[in-house]
Amino acid sequence: MTKSGYPYPPDEFDVAVPGGAPVGVHRAPRSGWSSAWPFLLVAVVCAAVAWGGITLLSGDGDPAEASGDPSTSASAPASPSASASASGEPSGEPSGEPSGETGGAADPAALKAGADLTAQVAVYNVGQEAGLAGETAEYLTGQDVAGAALREEPQTPDGATYTENTVLYGANRAETAAYIAALLGIPEANMVESAAVSDSPEAVWVAVVTRPATMG
Repeated sequence: MTKSGYPYPPDEFDVAVPGGAPVGVHRAPRSGWSSAWPFLLVAVVCAAVAWGGITLLSGDGDPAEASGDPSTSASAPASPSASASASGEPSGEPSGEPSGETGGAADPAALKAGADLTAQVAVYNVGQEAGLAGETAEYLTGQDVAGAALREEPQTPDGATYTENTVLYGANRAETAAYIAALLGIPEANMVESAAVSDSPEAVWVAVVTRPATMG
């Protein structure tokens, strides 16, 4: 290249050294973009990696919980036995209770202390089985109810008709009546306070229709 065709102004690189060769060469100046784009590329890559890491960490929870899946919040279905009980349908299992008595009779041992075992208890056979009143009175006597006695009349003095074994009692005789009912397996629902009993010499009347389950 001739000196007249040299496009650059003279500088220190044009100083000749022994041998006649220059100490350096001139290059065209670099633009600002060519210097900055590597840094921009690194910044973009770092931002993408950071965003991906945050997304991955935030997605570690239960997907069903995050999406509000109703199947996870639904309660377990009730068991067939619980459903049958709630609907009132029979379970199909025998109750083991005699057909002549209803459930709900109390425990005699828990009621004995409050009962008057010397009180007069009249037993009436208002059913169809002969001798039932005598057997019931004898059973009560064997259970320490000293005042129990049968009555020959086929009906209680109040003239009422009974379809289930029933205990009638006078005023202030509820505890004694409860003990008698428990001994005979008669439920509390079949205990009735009666003014007729209050006006009689007895404390309790027992109207037996069927053989009490506790008598065997």
